[in-house]
Formats: sequence, C-alpha cells, structure tokens
Amino acid sequence: MPRKFSRIAPDWWDYSTLDSELIQEAAKLSAKELKALSRPGFSIHFHHTLEDFYLAEALEYIHAWKGATADNPVGICGPIGPTEQLPLVARLVNELGISLKHAHFWGMDEWYDDSTGAEVATSHPLSFERADRELCFDRIDHQLAMPEENLHFPKGDVSAYSDSWHQGVRCAVMQGGQGEVKHWAFNDPLKREGNWIDAPPPPEVYRQLGTRVVELHPITLSQNARTSGGGNITMVPQRAITVGPAETWLADKVSIWHAGTHDNPLGQRLTALMISKGIADSAVPMSLLADHPNVEFHYYSGGLGSCDVEMH
Repeated sequence: MPRKFSRIAPDWWDYSTLDSELIQEAAKLSAKELKALSRPGFSIHFHHTLEDFYLAEALEYIHAWKGATADNPVGICGPIGPTEQLPLVARLVNELGISLKHAHFWGMDEWYDDSTGAEVATSHPLSFERADRELCFDRIDHQLAMPEENLHFPKGDVSAYSDSWHQGVRCAVMQGGQGEVKHWAFNDPLKREGNWIDAPPPPEVYRQLGTRVVELHPITLSQNARTSGGGNITMVPQRAITVGPAETWLADKVSIWHAGTHDNPLGQRLTALMISKGIADSAVPMSLLADHPNVEFHYYSGGLGSCDVEMH
C-alpha cells in the first residue's frame, strides 16, 4: 500500500510522508531528552553561546588541516550554511601560522545554471564558491595559503570533483548544516515518480548516489530564498550540484551544525531521533546517516526552540 502523500509537495517525498507517531514523538523531545539520544557512533553536543558554537565548528578545520603532510594529505568538506565559521577559520590559520600546503578542501555543493548547462559563475550573488573564497580562503596569508589545485569545488561536469575523492586524500570530516527538507548538502528527497511512486528509494539505493546535478525540492528553494535572498525566490536556481552519499561515506566523520536558522525546532529533533533509533528513510535524507559509523550533531541551545503551539 502506498505511503501518504506529502503535505507540502505531493509530487515529492519528504518528512511529511512519515508515520505521524514518529513526528509526534520527535516534537515532544526536550533538550535533555534530545541530548540523551547519543549512542555509540552518534554523539550530540550542545553549545550555549553562538561564539562557542562557531568557534567549535571552525576548529574542526584546524584540527583536520594540522594533520596534513606530504605523505598524508588531509581535507575537510565544508558547507555554505552556516557560513559564520569561515572567517574564524581564516583568522585561526593566520594567528597560529598553519601552513595549508598539504591540506585540501571540498566545497559541498553549488548552484547549477540551466541556461549554460554548468555551475553558476562566481559573479552570481548566491555563488557558494565565491562565498568560500571571500569569507575564508582569500583572507588567509599568502605564505600559508592552500594551493589552488587543493581546492575542489563542484562543477557542472562533476568528473574532476568526483575523482578528487579517490586520489589519496583523506577526508577527516564532512561538515554540514541541515535544511528544512532534512538534507545535508543538496541531498534532497527524490520526486515521487518512476520506481518511487509508492515508496521512496531504499536507503541502500540512495546511499549509492555520488556527486550529481539535482532538482531541488520546493522546500529547499523557499529556504534558500529566506536565508540568503531576502525571500526573493525568483533568484534561486531550481537545480544544484551536490556531493553525494557515496562521497559522504568516505569521510572519517560527519558533523552537522544546528544553529537554529536553517531548520525548525521539529526538524532539529526529528533527524536526531531517527539516527539514534536507526530509522533510515530516504524521504528524510539526513536519517540515512544512521548507518555512518561516526556522526556528530552540534546544537546551539538558544536556537533549539520548542514545538509548542504559539499563535503569531
């Protein structure tokens, strides 16, 4: 029997197609109960100030890059969203005098321009590569800077980016935020079509997906307009290039950072509950991390919010 249809976009899979009891269980979780969801392979951390939250996020870059040598190059895969950690990364590199000669960086994702059949130009106001460069890499002292060939940004032709994950560089951590559709990078739920009319793809099928161009769920378009474009959804491309689960499972650790601005109180609780319980469902892509051996969720306690009903 087919699952219920999405409350948001009936042609798509998303978290609103889950069993209502699971959603209600997540909505009831207090901060204390949320923290108690930690288990071997999945840890939950709370930060009580934004300063501590973003500094801890920035330090993941530093810890990864400090271990990079000629014989053991090390990289990190990082997000745009959140971005507040990026200037801190540059400052820490400069202040500590850390050479990035053997360090690597993978951008998680980028917008796709249908008119050119390629990634958006760095002149696009929403360009992720431009944000990474302006907020972080352009601020690093020249003598410490990462070689250009060690910076890997997704392109419309994904082959070079995909290959970079298999050239002997260890990814110490893949860092991300969580979108309202419960994605990391742009690993959105799939459309309800073809083989996936009655049920979303099994986790083992979704996890095989590598870097690719994707069509974005309507929630993702709305969220990016809200968080980055002042609500102007007409400027948000409808497709993007994203790192895939296949690359994600090559990372030693996956860390997800919940500041309270990119997903709502229910979403921040739901994915933690599913990962803790081992409930992997590709309608909630973040839940597939239940099968990754080393996952961390970091929360800003002031952004966790409540699922109580309030009329505004």
